[in-house]
Amino acid sequence: MAEIQDAIQEKKTDKELYSYQKGAIDIIFDKFETAPDDFHLLYQLPTGGGKTVIFSEIVRQYLRNHNKKVLVMTHRVELCKQTSDMLTSFGVVNKVVNSTANLADQAKYSCFVAMVETLNNRLNDDKLDISDIGLVIIDEAHYNSFTKLFKFFEKSFILGVTATPLSSNRNLPMKDNYQELIVGESIESLIENEFLAEVEVFQYNMGLTSLEIGSNGDYTVKSSDDLYSAVGMLDQLYQAYLNHSKGKKTLIFNNGINTSIQVYYHLKAEGLPVAHLDNTATKKQRKQILKWFRETPDAILTSVSILTTGFDEPTIDTIILNRATRSLTLYFQMIGRGSRILNNKSRFSVIDLGNNYQRFGPWEAPLDWQAIFRSPDYYMDRLISDDELESNFRYEMPEELRAEFSKSKEVFFNIKTTYQDATFKGESSKVVLERSIAQHAYICVENSEDVYDALGLAKMLGDDIDYRIERYSQCISKSTHNFISWLKDDYRLKLRSYLRDNFDTVFEEINGFPPED
Repeated sequence: MAEIQDAIQEKKTDKELYSYQKGAIDIIFDKFETAPDDFHLLYQLPTGGGKTVIFSEIVRQYLRNHNKKVLVMTHRVELCKQTSDMLTSFGVVNKVVNSTANLADQAKYSCFVAMVETLNNRLNDDKLDISDIGLVIIDEAHYNSFTKLFKFFEKSFILGVTATPLSSNRNLPMKDNYQELIVGESIESLIENEFLAEVEVFQYNMGLTSLEIGSNGDYTVKSSDDLYSAVGMLDQLYQAYLNHSKGKKTLIFNNGINTSIQVYYHLKAEGLPVAHLDNTATKKQRKQILKWFRETPDAILTSVSILTTGFDEPTIDTIILNRATRSLTLYFQMIGRGSRILNNKSRFSVIDLGNNYQRFGPWEAPLDWQAIFRSPDYYMDRLISDDELESNFRYEMPEELRAEFSKSKEVFFNIKTTYQDATFKGESSKVVLERSIAQHAYICVENSEDVYDALGLAKMLGDDIDYRIERYSQCISKSTHNFISWLKDDYRLKLRSYLRDNFDTVFEEINGFPPED
């Protein structure tokens, strides 16, 4: 086995192995010794915990102690290169099996790194000899593209690694492909021991009932684009940025290319340093944009999921989730991009514009991964629906806006309660919006000297109006995007009309005397 011994160079890595990483390696090697040769083991460790470091050291030790070869599989080209470089830093000579690789010299190598699709083609064409592969390592194992290759490795030990042992396809649970899960260090523990940065979350209650769920179980790009490309949503993103991330390096995640482009133009028009990146960019463009992002302290990068894996930029200060997702994996991946720690950075911020925090809970909160691994359907079925989630929201005016209505003791109007009362009395649902408009008009008049002041205040109520319409659409079980948009526009028209027609009457009712001409 001289070839394999020669393939491991005496080269020190600059990656220091921490105690929890060494502990995980010991547990995994114990499985190599005690489990069958064809055992399927899954290892979980949070993003930023050093999964690649761990499995690179595993490869190094495995090749020293076993008379077999190793194959590492990834799901993206960028991860192939990063994995190969990490293995090399551990002294493991490896060959990347890509679409242009010359496999004539494959016998010289003890370790291969391949992207799943390329490997599938090479194996189906019988171009790669895998007869001596003893260990297969699968990075980002929650993706299901790997399972089609398992048939080629029926005699190999398979080690899957992932931050989230929950399959990307509900119909293909991970428990069907892996016999055991080993849970690594928790996010909470990694933060406490200063391996990951602390997070501060800024939540916004968002009306998402117009979003549609696609066949993959997550929100469709089209419905997300329709919602998040609206001017009101773009303005909310901009204001959230100004309030919580102005001048800080910021990474924005969107669910559609159109949304990301609209975000780019919206922020650029405000004179902010912003760039857009999606999967249509060339390698050269991507490299230039990421270089700019790394070197610009206050850079804003708006993107479309392309940077959820295989992207490390510890200088990020803020993550903006400008999208909703029903994928726990994606939730952790997006937030994880900001969790890398630096000498001068121990905290980062998350601005959540998709109700994700309410849907999944705090990023750093403990999760029972064993239970999720064993019963993924039970976990998924218990995810709170948007209707139920939003029914608990209560719109609160921002402080600056509330100051404009300082003469009003109460500005909140309960749409749901009003609807229930109207239904109980047999009234039309239309009276709910009529009463809401009357209440909005009342607080506008209460804080005005004349009708023009009142109309000006009414223009400031956009978010409150949108919130009320979202609640109303839930009550009447109509939530198409076009219908809700029409209701919002119609409400604004009727509120202005009500103020013009009734200002004097309402003013006299409030003050006991008519307004001066």
